[in-house]
Amino acid sequence: MKTKTSTWIIPGLFFLLAATLNICGKYAGNEALAAHVKPALLPLLALTTLAAAGSLEPKEMKLLILAQLLGCTGDVFLIFNGFLPFIGGMGAFLLGHICYITLFGGRSWKGLGLKTWIPTLVVIGALVAGLISVLGVEGDLLVPMIIYGTVLMLLIFSGLAGVVREGGCAWWLILCGAVLFTFSDSLIALDTFSEKPMGWVAGTIMLTYLAAQSLLAWGAVKLSAE
Repeated sequence: MKTKTSTWIIPGLFFLLAATLNICGKYAGNEALAAHVKPALLPLLALTTLAAAGSLEPKEMKLLILAQLLGCTGDVFLIFNGFLPFIGGMGAFLLGHICYITLFGGRSWKGLGLKTWIPTLVVIGALVAGLISVLGVEGDLLVPMIIYGTVLMLLIFSGLAGVVREGGCAWWLILCGAVLFTFSDSLIALDTFSEKPMGWVAGTIMLTYLAAQSLLAWGAVKLSAE
């Protein structure tokens, strides 16, 4: 796909600047800086995507941009502390993941039969159960976390199925983005349920999260051009 650099370079640079300020603010413990920049991150990535994704079909574009805007909604919820903001953020990200799964899985899952799905679902169930056990999730959050973890594993499977069945750089970008998203969300859960404060984790969460969102967007753009 040929794109004019000038069409996406400006929003891309602003996204990079905002991401750098947010991540540095997190690592430096400057929560005010990080919080003020955070709501602009995914809208800037969405603008960059819109400028670069000339080959995306309208339906695919809508799913991708909606996933990014739901990410922005989740980001805003998680600026605040407490149970309700956490649930609100989880719900927004869950819907965003479903958008990504619809976008990528609709292609990579096509034609898969029960011989593939049965062992896949068994593995996904085992991985989710392991994560829940390691994180020590219980009580009111147990069922939501099981649902959320399952959706994350399905997103990873969407990328993995694409790598195995089609190959190509785009599917590797999507797979890496899904894995990083899972890692970032696991850190959020670990930090939430941990009894000991982990000052370093906030910056790492944002670093891996923004890398994940960027890789998923980049993978979608490249996939549309292949």
